[in-house]
This record gives sequence, C-alpha cells and structure tokens, in this order.
Amino acid sequence: MASYKEIVTKAVVGKAKKNSVSKFSVKTEEVPDTVLGCWVINHTFEGHNSNGAININGAFDVNIWYSYNNDTKTAVSTKRFNYTDKMNIHLKDGASLNDASEIIVRSLNQPTVTDVNIKNGEVNMTIEKELGVEVVGSTMIKVSVEEDADDYEVIEDIDEENVENEINEVNEDYLN
Repeated sequence: MASYKEIVTKAVVGKAKKNSVSKFSVKTEEVPDTVLGCWVINHTFEGHNSNGAININGAFDVNIWYSYNNDTKTAVSTKRFNYTDKMNIHLKDGASLNDASEIIVRSLNQPTVTDVNIKNGEVNMTIEKELGVEVVGSTMIKVSVEEDADDYEVIEDIDEENVENEINEVNEDYLN
C-alpha cells in the first residue's frame, strides 16, 4: 500500500514576458548630418515586488556614431538611459507575491535600435527589448512512497578456495 508524503520546495509559481518599444532622443555636441551607426551596450536590470506587481528597473548605454560638418568629420556620442517596466504576472495555484518570493529577470531579446533618424539637430531612436520574469516561491508537492520496497542487491562473498581449485583444474590442452 502506498502512502503519501508532502514535500515543501521552491518552484516557479509565475512566468511572463513583455516586449517593449521605447523612443529616445539624444542631443549631440555637433549638429549631425548622418547617423553612421547606433548600438546599445551595458544593459543592466533587476526586478522587485511593488504591491503585487513586478517592477523592473533597468538601464543601458546608447552609442551613436555620426558624421557632421557636411559629412567631413565623425564622432561618437554616448548616453545612458534608465527605464522602469511594470509587469502584472498571474501566479499559479493560488500563490501570492510576497517579500520571500524570488524574482528572476532575463533579457530574452537584448535592447536593439530598430529605427534612427535626425530631426531638428537631434538623433531620435526607437529601441525594442523583450524581458522575461520568473517568480519563484514555496510550494508543496505530494509524492507516493512505497514502504515495502527493498532495492538492495545481495552480494555473496567469493569462496577463494573454490576459485583457486578452478584455476588449478584448467585444461592446458584447451586449444588442441
């Protein structure tokens, strides 16, 4: 007859992802003629519980390589942007978000510049990113336990005298 045991463990109790599109502007030192390149680096983020929702605070640097002075010179401008994304995550099996919950944030798609243009001497960018969040909390599982199972293998000692006798009885004319 099987009995049941309850095991308290940590498990993912909620999981979600969010795609964000944001617009940013950068005023460069010189008036740009052409944007030659634009990329995002140094993306950092962390999530925390905020009244039952997950707030993700993050930041990244944007490097803009541009030409100026009638496309005769180039420069790179770097600007740091901060962001806050809010995610409402549906938790499984009646779990609740509390201070003991562990919040794991992953960047599923790194921030990428999808559009860039120059307007009124400023560089305007559209940056897209996708973040995933997992909420880890305590949960309980029930497992069936077989009480009468004996999974030990029985090992018998080797009788050394028998082994020695068998070696002495080997037919030396075996191959003939």
